[in-house]
Amino acid sequence: MDAVAYAFLLGMYLGDGSIAHHPRAYKLRVVQDARYPNSIEEIRRAMATVRHCELDRIRTVQHVGCVEVYTYWRHWPCVFPQHGPGMKHLRRIELTAWQASIVAEQPTSLLRGLIHSDGCRVINRVGKGKYAYPRYLFSNQSEDIRRIFREACDSVGVRPTDPKPDEISIARRADVVALDSFVGPKT
Repeated sequence: MDAVAYAFLLGMYLGDGSIAHHPRAYKLRVVQDARYPNSIEEIRRAMATVRHCELDRIRTVQHVGCVEVYTYWRHWPCVFPQHGPGMKHLRRIELTAWQASIVAEQPTSLLRGLIHSDGCRVINRVGKGKYAYPRYLFSNQSEDIRRIFREACDSVGVRPTDPKPDEISIARRADVVALDSFVGPKT
């Protein structure tokens, strides 16, 4: 399996993805803001790479303000064993040993997927706008997904903080520069 594509798609799945059972296969879908066509294309390529199929097997549907990227395959629950009934933040989310091995090899790809799904890079303004600095925020209701995010940050030497119970911030200059080097803008 392509570790870079898988780790990125895992991050997208944990953030904005879901798997639904259909009569003959499972449907993996990731919803992305329509303002980011390059991110949508990156999700399509990652799905095709992980599924080992042609890009034309990865479909998109335009909705109001967002695009659903999806494909059908019998093996999605094997690829993402975190799949289960109910919302992700209400059930246990743990990486299997083989997933942890891929994430250990490609933590930057996982972080890129997680940030492009449930994170953002913003300019924080302090003192009535007299001082401004960039920072990354990651927000997810699942404590387990936030733990996976923190562990990936630790593995690349980025120090996150927890300004709110369901939010993680990366604001130290060196840490923001490190994330900028592989997360890149969402376009």
